Amino acid sequence: MTPAASDERDAPLSLSKDTANLLNRIEQDWHRVRPELDASPMLTGLLLDRLGSAFARHIEQTYSEEGINSSNWDLLLTLLRSAPPQGLTHTELSDLTAISGPSMTNRVTRLLDKGLVERMVNEKDRRSALVRLTPQGRELVERLLPQHIEREQQALSVLTSEELSVLTGIAMKLVEHLEVGAAEEEVGAKVST
Repeated sequence: MTPAASDERDAPLSLSKDTANLLNRIEQDWHRVRPELDASPMLTGLLLDRLGSAFARHIEQTYSEEGINSSNWDLLLTLLRSAPPQGLTHTELSDLTAISGPSMTNRVTRLLDKGLVERMVNEKDRRSALVRLTPQGRELVERLLPQHIEREQQALSVLTSEELSVLTGIAMKLVEHLEVGAAEEEVGAKVST
């Protein structure tokens, strides 16, 4: 890393002019129509939404040319890192990726159609199937994985290691809070019906 690059990473973060102008405009608009309203949660939500979209677009450049989307890529990565040679059941894949059963079936079917995974009878439980990477699927993931990691590093390179640690902690806290809240709401909805 050059000294100039190091200095840039240590500088305080600032918003791009377009993003800052947009947030300022939204805040002013809300203040004009509802002066009593605290719009800061909406502004933070907007920033998080834009961050997620921008990060996903940046990373998806790695595998989009192969006709793979982020959900399918996550499934392929999960099979590479977590699957024993015989494969994983749909339930195991759902647990490892937080993808629901019907969505998992659709994703596996798409990857089957592309020849990247194969589905086999589970000898331990013939009612379920095992999914594993095909040689073609393994080759694709192994080939694209270094580019994927490099793109993630590029996206995060503006942050110091301390900032990255803080961001990771905050993201984990928010995800846990929102997922626990969603699970509690789901349980509450089932109890009330």
